Amino acid sequence: MSLISTRLVPGADRASGEHWRRQLALLNERLLLVAGGGRDAHIRRHRERGKLLARERIDLVVDDGAAFLELSPLAAWGQYGNEVPSAGVVTGIGIVAGQPCMFIANDATVKGGSFFHETVKKHRRAQEIAWRLRLPVLYLVDCGGAFLPEQDRVFPDRDHFGNNFFQQCRMSQDGIPQLSAVFGGCTAGGAYIPALSDEVIMVRGNARIHLGGPSIVKIAINETVDGETLGGAEMHTRVSGVNDHLAEDEPQALARLREIVASLPPAPLPVPPLVPRPPRHDPAELDALVPADPKQPYDVREIVARLVDGSDLHEFKPDWGAQLVTGFGAIHGQPVGILGNNGALVAEAALKGTHFIELANQRGVPLLFLQNIAGFMVGSEAERGGISKHSANLVYAVSCTRVPKLTLIVGGSYGAGNYGMCGRGFEPEFLFTWPSAQVATMSADIASNVMLELARSNLRGPADEARMAETERAVREQYQRQTDPYYATSRLWDDGLIAPSSSRDVLALALALCTRRVPPRTATPVYRM
Repeated sequence: MSLISTRLVPGADRASGEHWRRQLALLNERLLLVAGGGRDAHIRRHRERGKLLARERIDLVVDDGAAFLELSPLAAWGQYGNEVPSAGVVTGIGIVAGQPCMFIANDATVKGGSFFHETVKKHRRAQEIAWRLRLPVLYLVDCGGAFLPEQDRVFPDRDHFGNNFFQQCRMSQDGIPQLSAVFGGCTAGGAYIPALSDEVIMVRGNARIHLGGPSIVKIAINETVDGETLGGAEMHTRVSGVNDHLAEDEPQALARLREIVASLPPAPLPVPPLVPRPPRHDPAELDALVPADPKQPYDVREIVARLVDGSDLHEFKPDWGAQLVTGFGAIHGQPVGILGNNGALVAEAALKGTHFIELANQRGVPLLFLQNIAGFMVGSEAERGGISKHSANLVYAVSCTRVPKLTLIVGGSYGAGNYGMCGRGFEPEFLFTWPSAQVATMSADIASNVMLELARSNLRGPADEARMAETERAVREQYQRQTDPYYATSRLWDDGLIAPSSSRDVLALALALCTRRVPPRTATPVYRM
């Protein structure tokens, strides 16, 4: 290992520091808002029914002092008039009785816990992570089913609400526990979440499960029945057998859920194979490290030095393909192979990355991609050098790697560079972003110039000049809006926006979870590039 030396003087770039202070203040403000702001009347009515909030329920289940890694807390941000905070569902990973578990908790203070398009997507993403990492899934159910005005974006397609149930059944078949605690009315699709679970807990007086509520029953078969008689906790415990455990209140239900998890075959978090060491360069400096101007270059080693143990990195090919930094290190004692961008990737950098990924596969070491990439190099010289072929080799290596992959987008993530550096479409186990992240086919400047070049070929007079100006304005506005990191996280293009200074701890937890699926080493040779 070699110590990464830093060339930065903390606090020297005051403009960048002030920029990041504003960015982090905005992030914290929005996280607080989705956690409970703006819906006081709904929360008050919720509490009057003796019910806890979704995050409070999770707090009572996870082990004392254990971390909870919440996923995509800003899902649906800026959509639906901001009336669906966190997409109406809280998901994340916490430690219960020493065992990591995935939580999927409906928030009934948001449209009665109904499912919007982003709710379905967030629910499904949590299941995918749980399936890959073999995490028990704890459903804290308080769900009104599909939000009916959104039915065409929620109900019929392959990746819509029905797929959530499909995944739940397949995970149970695969030996991954599916456990539900029911706290409110669960109608239609919401009823299937507990009904398909391995074990179910219902709270007397509040919990109900029915495929059709009293109003639907009245319309369908002209039967008049109240909700408790139709699908209450006591009926399902003593008559239908849908429920397995009757709880008198929410704390008792949550305590019973902990007992069930404690009775599962033990699968605790693994002990780090290496002795954890703090970085020699303070991770808190990450909050002001990246320049405010995205066009201003910086060395990705400065980020790595504040992430890895001891600020030590065994760098691979440091003097070749300099646009990609590769090397092996550790984060909180968890070994990791790192690929970080130092500019657009040329052929040599792409080949270097492909070679390094093969090494990580041979050694069984998870990979971390630090994305800040304008794309692969273009131009006649690059094409003669084989950039199309060599970039494809890197994409192939990323697609077929056998070890877990983590991605952290710290800056731009444009075009095919997103693919070569393990973007969302390449199924990293986790993908997090900083508030400086921008994800798009290209930057606003390049996109507007491309559109103008296309328009110029059809110029016929002054009116067309005015139309070109409007085209440039519209394209630039679209790309600036859609490359905003909150636009991306709202649509679940990532697993959450995180503060840079939190990255080391978040990545360490993710790496520890990923060790649950590291494949055994194989005898596959490494083909030199």
